[in-house]
Amino acid sequence: MGKIQRSIEINNSDTEVLLFGKLDENIKEIEESFKVAINDRGGSIVISGEEENVEKTEALIYNLLEVLKKQKSIDLADVRYSIELIKKNESRSMTDLLNDILVYTAMGKPIKAKTLGQKRYIEAIFSNDICFGIGPAGTGKTYLAMAAAVRAFKAKEVNRIILTRPAVEAGENLGFLPGDLQNKVDPYLRPLYDALFEILGAETYQSYVEKGLIEVAPLAYMRGRTLDSAFVILDEAQNTTNEQMKMFLTRLGYGSKSIITGDITQIDLPKGKQSGLKTVLKILDGVKGIGISYLSKNDIVRHPLVARIIAAYDKYEKEKYKK
Repeated sequence: MGKIQRSIEINNSDTEVLLFGKLDENIKEIEESFKVAINDRGGSIVISGEEENVEKTEALIYNLLEVLKKQKSIDLADVRYSIELIKKNESRSMTDLLNDILVYTAMGKPIKAKTLGQKRYIEAIFSNDICFGIGPAGTGKTYLAMAAAVRAFKAKEVNRIILTRPAVEAGENLGFLPGDLQNKVDPYLRPLYDALFEILGAETYQSYVEKGLIEVAPLAYMRGRTLDSAFVILDEAQNTTNEQMKMFLTRLGYGSKSIITGDITQIDLPKGKQSGLKTVLKILDGVKGIGISYLSKNDIVRHPLVARIIAAYDKYEKEKYKK
């Protein structure tokens, strides 16, 4: 294939500025990814390079322009993920990810899938009574689960939301912390509080807690209970033991839904203790009504360096096991 040129009319300076990004970072990313040259010709942009690369870049640009029509902005993360879609020949475009808004935060910000992996995770949540969200930090496992819980609660599909996580160091170390038991476990639950505050607003959250509509508690509090008509989220599940995981899963009552999130590469259990999450993924694989969704570094929506750090650690771990 030889070199060709393609021109795309834009005729809107504001759209062009948004497309190019801060200091042209979006266009530079596209040029580097597809080995093409992109030039501004006043009202249009010209793409030059090998035919196959130019065609992919052209499809990408039209994709991003559609995104701009819907959300009025794009960032480098949008561009990078759209590049991945084009490279994988995914039939669904970035605009498909913008169609379904889970819920709006207290400040009016829409919460929705930002990657195809997140989209599949959300679909798994709503099509199963129990769903596992497995992946590294920054993939939105817990935040999207909470947004789904709030959506279900507002739609009156459940009567309450219960959020829990294991307090790994809930032995002698907690005894040295000041305050009553709730004060001692609060540091372990803080990430859950923070996410709820953002989604609901502090006042609404506090009101729901006082009415018993939202409960945030350590995993140990779940023992002996049956959780009916509840949306239950178990966070940091990689730090459960086999006994704790079985206990949690058997709490599920009528009309309830459960989401279990975790990162099997970040287990903080004492030596000799097996992760209940790693075990249960093998036991329940293929069981009807249970969804298992794996998120990867491609689904990370934090700073781009987070994905590179995780990739570097993965490489280190693989090399370590080879020795």
